[in-house]
Amino acid sequence: MFGNTLDNYAHSNKLKGTNVYFKVLFAVSTMLVSLISTSPIVPIFITLLISFLIIFKAEIPWKFYLKFLTIPFTFGFLTFIFMAIFFGTGEPILELGIFNLAISADGFELGLLVFTRIMGGFSCMAFLSLTTPMTELFSVLESFKIPKVVIEIAMMMYRYIFVFIGEGINMYHAQETRLGYQSFKNAYKSMGILASNLFIRSWVKGEQVYISMESRGYNGSLHINNYQNNIETKNLILLVCFESLLLLGVYLSGNIRLF
Repeated sequence: MFGNTLDNYAHSNKLKGTNVYFKVLFAVSTMLVSLISTSPIVPIFITLLISFLIIFKAEIPWKFYLKFLTIPFTFGFLTFIFMAIFFGTGEPILELGIFNLAISADGFELGLLVFTRIMGGFSCMAFLSLTTPMTELFSVLESFKIPKVVIEIAMMMYRYIFVFIGEGINMYHAQETRLGYQSFKNAYKSMGILASNLFIRSWVKGEQVYISMESRGYNGSLHINNYQNNIETKNLILLVCFESLLLLGVYLSGNIRLF
């Protein structure tokens, strides 16, 4: 259901009509700036700006967007804690009182930098995935001369992700209507049955999808619609100015330290 919702938002958001090449160039260039930043200030700014665009310009529900950020935030936060404790070499700023562990200033700053880079980079990718349908992204990849076989494999993988999710949801609801999750013991048994049969059910469903494709003229090659159009000069100039300002921010904030 989460995957279906993601795909639905990509087709119905308020920025869908924006030039796909402009969105790809904006997301990738901004992500690269976030990754090369030596201070957490610019990645934090990028995260907040991209989040603003997603919620208020694309009009993606903020609750869904926060749920979307849960996994990278958790991963980034754990990375921050781990690096703050184990990657510091200077004087400790906080004694944990457990196994002589402590948080040092340089470890804290390094962990914070990595955490903000993760959030900045992921917010750029979230912007791209939540505002751009995958069919348009595949068209961009084709225009960049990516081998056709690679694009077709990616398209098939993307399609079968939803087959897998759909089968899992159907099996879960079937078990739920039969009180398969009424108690912890039943839930544990039902989840085991679901996991053991999901691959087989997905395989059968995938074969049915392939047969339906062949009946509609599939000959081993998938057609990709061409969405190519030129980026307006005004938008290109604005993008160059924006990225230049970010790079200037990276330069000016490079020597800023918290401690």
